[in-house]
Amino acid sequence: MNTNKTASQTGPCIVQRNRTILLEVGHPDFEKAQSTLSHYCELVKSPASFHTYQITPLSLWNAAAAGWSPAAVISSLVPLSRWEVPSAVQGEIQELMSRFGKLRLNCHPQKASWLLLSLEDIQTEEAIRALPCLKEAGAVFAAGLGVEIPSHRRGMLKQELTRAGYPVLDLAGYEDGQHLGLEWSPSCTGEGFQLREYQRAAVSAFMNGGGTGGSGVLVLPCGAGKTVIGLGAMLELQCETLILTSSSTSVAQWINELVTRTTLQQEEIGEYTGQRKKVGPVTVATYQMLTHRKGAEAPQPVNLFSERSWGLIIYDEVHLLPAPVFRAAADIQATRRLGLTATLIREDGREQDVFSLIGPKRYVMPWKRLEEKGWIASADCVELKVSLPDSLKPAYYRAGKREQYRLASENPAKTAAAKGLLSRHAGEQMLIIGQYVKQLQSMAEALNVPLITGSTNRAERERLYDAFREGSIPVLAVSKVANFAVDLPDASVALEVSGSYGSRQEEAQRLGRILRPKKNGARASFYHLVTKDSREEEFAIRRRMFLIEQGYEYVTQNGDALCSADVQWNAREEGELI
Repeated sequence: MNTNKTASQTGPCIVQRNRTILLEVGHPDFEKAQSTLSHYCELVKSPASFHTYQITPLSLWNAAAAGWSPAAVISSLVPLSRWEVPSAVQGEIQELMSRFGKLRLNCHPQKASWLLLSLEDIQTEEAIRALPCLKEAGAVFAAGLGVEIPSHRRGMLKQELTRAGYPVLDLAGYEDGQHLGLEWSPSCTGEGFQLREYQRAAVSAFMNGGGTGGSGVLVLPCGAGKTVIGLGAMLELQCETLILTSSSTSVAQWINELVTRTTLQQEEIGEYTGQRKKVGPVTVATYQMLTHRKGAEAPQPVNLFSERSWGLIIYDEVHLLPAPVFRAAADIQATRRLGLTATLIREDGREQDVFSLIGPKRYVMPWKRLEEKGWIASADCVELKVSLPDSLKPAYYRAGKREQYRLASENPAKTAAAKGLLSRHAGEQMLIIGQYVKQLQSMAEALNVPLITGSTNRAERERLYDAFREGSIPVLAVSKVANFAVDLPDASVALEVSGSYGSRQEEAQRLGRILRPKKNGARASFYHLVTKDSREEEFAIRRRMFLIEQGYEYVTQNGDALCSADVQWNAREEGELI
């Protein structure tokens, strides 16, 4: 680390030679630095004293796609850094960011069905000439022109070159698809409806500031109206659209928004799910329906992508995009693609494939900024630690690591703590969310609350969701089927009793279930029940990382007190900040 400290440099960050950045949590400029670093770094650790960020090639390429220059990144780091930013780090930022745009893909000026990959300099040509992906793509190096590529290899080439460290700036254009005229519904606009300022900015970013638009991902919190933003993009492009999302519940919500907010008629909207298989000018389908199995073969994409002349494909919850659909996305690069998500974190590490095949981040709206404006509710995040009963400790210590996690997650003491929370929040609408169905069944029975799992049929799900929305059911237990795209605006308390290991995106999505603004302006409460001194604690640290990056603070409380005594406590004023 470069320790040539100057008198004027008292910043909150320590920039290290390996491109990691340590951010001091207690520093007066912590929040300012946190906001700045989020544009071109990834948070990798979040202990109490120093948060650790990593500058990665992908984080720099996304920054470059959003308009950041190497000079701007370095200039923003200098006043934040306690010591001089190491020259090696400055050089790597310059070199990595300069790669974005060195390879430009355009239509071939002379050959139909071919594309031309332009190379900025001889060094770049030498660097990529030996890459196997060029040979596999049928590339031809043309003297004085660049590299000629068959059009149908467009996606595969972008994907492989990005993996090799050379992102492609795709300027080859898009097919318009079949025209479809649609406007905002007169009944909707008559009520004074219009896109919020940030929603208009998100649509504009996807459309390249009023240009032709093309591809990219918009990242906004749950409750920010990502569906309405998708509709805004459709109105801009006026074309037939395929919408892919995560569940049949989400499909129903998209269809409802399309019918309610636009001039589209019900018969123009197709639904492609397990219950119905109709393709229309606008079709809403689940990711699951894009793959099928033939005996023991691997999943293969179905033909939905080629059913109509789509001008736009919307990938809702794009961080959930299954691997087989990535392969299909590589084949449709001439179709405009819009990704919508609350967090671009993928637990399988395939963020680079989203970048190359769906597009870079075009717009990011920080969660706390929307909270400040009142567009989403403020939330208190509390980790409640409960003890494992003595009778289960021998089995826990004998178990393997995976089984230890499950035993800790299904700790029966959590039911007593949940009962205490129900008493604390009597009169509020609460979601009890968990990973393990057996645990949820036992808890729902003990607390006398209804339960929705993956085996609950669609009609029953909708009946329970509607009853919850109406307030006739104040508490609802749900499995991971409710992680995504469930609109329950009056839910103000979420109790997470178990989760999918260290999934950061799951934690974010579950908090998002309660972030719709409350009618009385009340704060939301998010509780995570964790078995103390167990494997579950280790994963809980990772789960909350993304939300900490967004500015949320967790406090830890003694959950055992809820199990045995009627003690009064305030989650924001008592307990230890973590």
